[in-house]
Amino acid sequence: MKLPGQDIIARQADEHLVTHRVKLPRKVVEHPFRQVAKRLSIALLVLVVTALIVYADRDGYNDNAGGGVDLLDAFYYATVTLSTTGYGDIAPAGDTARLTNILIITPLRVLFLIILVGTTLEALTERTREEWRLTRWRSTLRDHTVVVGFGTKGRSAIRTVCATGLKKEQVVVVDPSSKVIDAAAAEGYAGIVGDATRSEVLKRAEVHKARQIIIATQRDDTAVLVTLTARQLNRGAKIVAAVREEENAPLLKQSGADAVITSASAAGRLLGLSVLSPSAGMVMEDLIQQGSGLDLVERPVVKAEVGKTPREVADLVVSVIRGHRVLGYDDPAIGRLELADRLITIVRKTPGAQVTPDIRPMPRG
Repeated sequence: MKLPGQDIIARQADEHLVTHRVKLPRKVVEHPFRQVAKRLSIALLVLVVTALIVYADRDGYNDNAGGGVDLLDAFYYATVTLSTTGYGDIAPAGDTARLTNILIITPLRVLFLIILVGTTLEALTERTREEWRLTRWRSTLRDHTVVVGFGTKGRSAIRTVCATGLKKEQVVVVDPSSKVIDAAAAEGYAGIVGDATRSEVLKRAEVHKARQIIIATQRDDTAVLVTLTARQLNRGAKIVAAVREEENAPLLKQSGADAVITSASAAGRLLGLSVLSPSAGMVMEDLIQQGSGLDLVERPVVKAEVGKTPREVADLVVSVIRGHRVLGYDDPAIGRLELADRLITIVRKTPGAQVTPDIRPMPRG
């Protein structure tokens, strides 16, 4: 596997431009510019209405500079009045104008100030609230799942895990593209914008407190670097990585991955199986799609199953995990099931039922 020199230089240059910001999902999203534009429009409308009221009652106002009050003077008076500047050069002289100021102009002045000051206060409050949410999120995040890369592989992987009962609040997505992180936040996942090969980016995702890490990058060399960095930060997490080329799978395992999936080979094998038997291909597709139909589940052996053979278990047993070995259901070495064994079974997913995913780190040989 080669690391092109020009790609490394380009990546290092881009790292200085990346702001490793955390983006938490929001329930209601409205663009800030749209909010400000809406408030400014209301403030402008209040200004125009005030000026028209003053102009309609212009005979009741006195201009110290002499002359009558025209439309420009009305807008001038409305501006200095609503902003509470009040130079006093134009003032209501008649009883009607003064009554209008009491009943209409003063409420409009208060509304105008509420709109402008409220916008500033809301911006400050939103920033404080966001900082508080981020601090609380960091302090409460434990045993979560970190997904590096939110492309087709990353999306499919996390949707499969969430189908078994994992909450979206326990998922953190890391990707260098801000648009991808926005899409992840829209689906309810927290996101980190940044290069996952850098330890400070993974630290922002609280990877040292994560229980499982899914690495689904677009390049094999990036997957190796991310795996090395993640394993250095978290020795006990389960790390599952995807690679394009099968020859790079051993390198991923040496880097610290518990399981490596070769995406190109896996897709090719599924294609070949579908050619030989379309029905068998459909069954395999159903097995790898969690949450509906048939599901592959790893579970512990219960006391009632101890001493039985895999064929005597009620569920359809595919394999038995004993220690560091994964044995086929018909392997003579199994003999009788033991309490410390774990079973990989095929179960039918029923509506409303949830199967807790296996969260134990897989043994690395």
